[in-house]
Amino acid sequence: MSHSPGSSPLAPDHPCAVGDCLSRRSLLTGVGSSLGFAALSSLSAEDHSEKTARDRTTTVPHTKRPHAVPRAKRVIFLFQSGGPSQLELFDPKPELKARQGEDLPESIRRGQRLTNMTAGQSRFPVVPSRFQFSRHGESGATLSELLPHLGHVADDICFIKSMSTEAINHDPAVTFLTTGAQLAGRPSLGSWLSYGLGSENQDLPAFVVMLSRGTGRPNDQPLYDRLWGSGFLPSQHQGVKLRSGNEPVLYLANPAGIDPPVRRGMLDDQAALNRIQLDRLGDPEIEARIAQYELAFRMQTSVPDLANVSDESDHTFELYGPNSRKPGTFAANCLLARRLAERGVRFIQLFHMGWDQHTNLPSQIPQQAHDIDQPCAALIRDLKQRGLLDDTLIVWSGEFGRTVYCQGNLTAETYGRDHHPRCFTMWMTGGGVRGGLTYGETDEYSYNVSKDPVHVHDLNATILHCLGIDHHQLTFKFQGRHFRLTDVHGELIRPVLA
Repeated sequence: MSHSPGSSPLAPDHPCAVGDCLSRRSLLTGVGSSLGFAALSSLSAEDHSEKTARDRTTTVPHTKRPHAVPRAKRVIFLFQSGGPSQLELFDPKPELKARQGEDLPESIRRGQRLTNMTAGQSRFPVVPSRFQFSRHGESGATLSELLPHLGHVADDICFIKSMSTEAINHDPAVTFLTTGAQLAGRPSLGSWLSYGLGSENQDLPAFVVMLSRGTGRPNDQPLYDRLWGSGFLPSQHQGVKLRSGNEPVLYLANPAGIDPPVRRGMLDDQAALNRIQLDRLGDPEIEARIAQYELAFRMQTSVPDLANVSDESDHTFELYGPNSRKPGTFAANCLLARRLAERGVRFIQLFHMGWDQHTNLPSQIPQQAHDIDQPCAALIRDLKQRGLLDDTLIVWSGEFGRTVYCQGNLTAETYGRDHHPRCFTMWMTGGGVRGGLTYGETDEYSYNVSKDPVHVHDLNATILHCLGIDHHQLTFKFQGRHFRLTDVHGELIRPVLA
């Protein structure tokens, strides 16, 4: 799954190759200020007069030319944080019922690295899923009884059962899937897309993030803002987190006593001072700062309009389920994701926490699956009926899967599963992928990939391809080398492409 590291980056005049301008000075000065830019940039408001627009020469997000004709214009990534169990949701192994309680054969485990949670176990007893599976649609996709709504749209979905990753613990695994590296500091997928393609909407960020807590395990692993950070890319490409409640973006409203014309004048004066510094230092982060202030200025109108769902019909809320009326839930965020897609936001990432079922899995995972089943199916149907699914790529995945053996004591009432990076299931639908396809297979224990392996780098390369980007060519020069999302790896998953 690798290619020659000598593959050339973009030509200097290509719209995606602008990264050689990051100076040593910008590295030293940007560290302390880039985080502050994101918060400060939300203190502005817009004046639409022609003179103001003509006088303003800031960098504004814009659409850039992709490498090839894209099938998708945008991505909605439904990230399931904690590691959903493929054995309970997508990958049935009915023959395991006859092996319950037996030790996992060493020929299957092959000395796999263990987490601290199970490294001290003397036994690794096999435990089959308690849940029933059935086939759905003309494609015959096999899904758990925990996902009845998703079963109704199975013919629109491409299931990949042969995913694998390199990390065995949550933080490096989530970081790896979202940035292509286990160590923090690399740009996230959404930032790469913002950098490579720009934005279709100048009044909203190109990259938006929303978080929700699952009911299966509400106090599950935390998530960090660096997961949607821009890394060494200009900071204007970082994700903007939308919060539930009355203030979706912190500090977006003008302070008391400051009206829009006053704020406009303050920003124009500030931009003039920043341009003086830009001319002196050539620091790209100064240009990014100007652009962020201006974007936040426009967001004072666009974000309240986005968050106000009062214009949605009762039928729409019923489609997404009762939780769609509760801000901050996964269902409500799925509805907002559709509204963001309508407005041309390039990359929309929903993080749903609560999938880390080390113990009490039979009682926890039904609630967690219930959180996401109807909203996911509704998002697919809603986009499809609005003509948006053809050019919107939806991706659903966790950071890894779960072990076939039980963590802790296996009893007649309950069991748990540990982290498992060797194989897990994810799915995609929409622009660029084939619906009604199940790709890849695992062995009889759902422990190793037995057919058509897919690595995280392959997945990211394929996502970029659906948006018209050659993952070999989308590069950024930093510290003397050209970096890319897939590093020196990644092959397209060609059989899943439409």
